[in-house]
Amino acid sequence: MTRIDFHSNVGNQLDYACRLTRKALGAGCKLVVLHADAAQLAEFDQLLWSFSGPDFLPHVAVGDRLANHTPVLLCVPGDGTENVSHREILLNLSAAVPDDFAQFERLIEIVPQDEQATQAGRQRYRHYQQQGFPLNHITAK
Repeated sequence: MTRIDFHSNVGNQLDYACRLTRKALGAGCKLVVLHADAAQLAEFDQLLWSFSGPDFLPHVAVGDRLANHTPVLLCVPGDGTENVSHREILLNLSAAVPDDFAQFERLIEIVPQDEQATQAGRQRYRHYQQQGFPLNHITAK
């Protein structure tokens, strides 16, 4: 069963996601990063290249020819995450419950501080809770 971690009260979602990505890669994990907004996903892509000077955070789009050889895959809903070999971590930066999250060992939800994102995060939390998934809550500092 998928383990779900909620990180709430996050100031800057993309910076926070970069830190979690670096941490996951440091632990030898592979992950898929999902964002509903293609422009925000492109911004995240750029941040991964410049986020941490000494760290290389290799990543490509889910449809890239190197996807099966790259530890971090970036996608928007509908990109076909059901066809990727990565099944360790799904990092959800969207406001919706990902369609195929149960295929992953772990789902990480990042909930920014603004009211709209908080409400959407609460709805996702209740959805997972009602489905019986184990939930962990982390408050960002």
